[in-house]
Amino acid sequence: MTVRRIRTAAATAALLTGVAACSAPGNSTGSGDAADSVVIGVATEPDTLSPLLGYGKDGNSKIFDGLLARDTDLTLKPALAKALPEVSADGLTYTYTLRDGVKFSDGEPLTSADVVFTYETILDAKTNNTHRSELDAVKRVRADGDDKVVFTLKYPYAPFAARTVLPVVPEHLAKGQDPNTGSFNTEPVGTGPYVLTSWSRGEKLTFKANPGYWGGAPKVKKVTMAVIEDDNVRATRLRSGDLDGAVLPPNLAATFKSDGAKKTYAAKTYDFRAVTLPQENEVTGDRAVRQALDAAVDRQAMVDKILDGAGRPAYGPLPVNDPWFAKGIEREQDLTEARRILDRAGWKSGAGGIRVKDGRRASFTLLYPSGDKVRQDHALAYASDAKKAGIEVTAESATWEVIEPRMKDDAVLAGFGSNGDPDFGLYTLLHSSLAGDGFNNMARYDDPVVDEALDTGRRSSDEATRKAAYAGLQRELVKNPGYTFLTHIDHVYVLADRWAGLTTQVEPHEHGFASGPWWNLEAWRPKK
Repeated sequence: MTVRRIRTAAATAALLTGVAACSAPGNSTGSGDAADSVVIGVATEPDTLSPLLGYGKDGNSKIFDGLLARDTDLTLKPALAKALPEVSADGLTYTYTLRDGVKFSDGEPLTSADVVFTYETILDAKTNNTHRSELDAVKRVRADGDDKVVFTLKYPYAPFAARTVLPVVPEHLAKGQDPNTGSFNTEPVGTGPYVLTSWSRGEKLTFKANPGYWGGAPKVKKVTMAVIEDDNVRATRLRSGDLDGAVLPPNLAATFKSDGAKKTYAAKTYDFRAVTLPQENEVTGDRAVRQALDAAVDRQAMVDKILDGAGRPAYGPLPVNDPWFAKGIEREQDLTEARRILDRAGWKSGAGGIRVKDGRRASFTLLYPSGDKVRQDHALAYASDAKKAGIEVTAESATWEVIEPRMKDDAVLAGFGSNGDPDFGLYTLLHSSLAGDGFNNMARYDDPVVDEALDTGRRSSDEATRKAAYAGLQRELVKNPGYTFLTHIDHVYVLADRWAGLTTQVEPHEHGFASGPWWNLEAWRPKK
């Protein structure tokens, strides 16, 4: 659930790359017709490759493995563990037995001590992992011999098993380093199907297949992820043959429909675009302004015109087809209601139709990341809708380095969304205890009703209680919005049609490195 040009470790969720004959972006990187290598264009790169700082936390990391992994339909399956965990009757103890014969890519064996070290380091407050709250339920983790790991929880946490897709690192390499600054952040060693060979910042990451991988040596031997921030540039390089595949916005992916040598993959997602409305801003801090913006926005038009239909209106953080979605909160654009809300709150029409209250104009800046055409289009459409209600929104392009220090006061066209369980995405998005904690709760949202619902949903093991809590949360977000939710966006990928075994999962916000048709890269095989 990140929003920026991926700058924290967790933002990449998982990197699945190998190595190919590849030069810096701008030169030829395509692998031609070689079916054992692939070059893929992605928009972002990680700051670190260490799971201790959050990298790969949601699974699919091709450098590392977790105790568990997810299948095509997101069903949990054993990975480093032999089987799914044994869970005590009170839901407070989870016991995992490790798979036999697993080795790290440096040849050292995996043991329970590595698992304990990984989790204890992440839980250590001295480790700069901004996603530590996701493991809040963990009271203790201990080894039971070399092949068993036992987690003791503070309270029954219904989705805990899904948290153990978190990658495991080798204690023998990482223990002697500062987890925040050590060389392991850029020189990782894991048990996964691919091994890092080089990383040119801002250009590419290259990897090779791990011949000793416990799941069997991958058929795709070489992969490169070329870092190309600009959507149009990625499309151009894919068209020229410089890339074998790319993450593309729907409108650019559509330009490849007539290319018989390439195949388009679309994945449904929990990924949404929203405008953060900082409560410390003099304009967006007014609840009436936030309510009016929610009523003024035309979500369906954004889906139709910006996403070419590859998405759905977002009425909150959960997509309408999610079983946890609160039915009845769907709403259409209502400019009459938006104007009525502002009138009642004392925002009167002023010069140029922009409303004024106590001498202050209803005007604020909306930042969006440079090179992201989809977010740019959302920002401009949002500004247009807002102006119809008398609110002036100035859309401004900037790098994440510029955006980050301004998030406290300025609105941001952000992207979030986590699959698996409502707790996974909503807690870090909304809980007041995480306001301003890096890219967590970017809007600095503070609502006691929402906090109580989040705590109930996290700490209860009763599904009916949890559903009621999350339904109430979603209704409260309509009454007291801290974000204007715009669209849930499908992820679209275009790839040379040379491999078999490609599928897509229902994806979180993070994609490109971790998701897409290459989430199961180690299972690909060349077409005959």
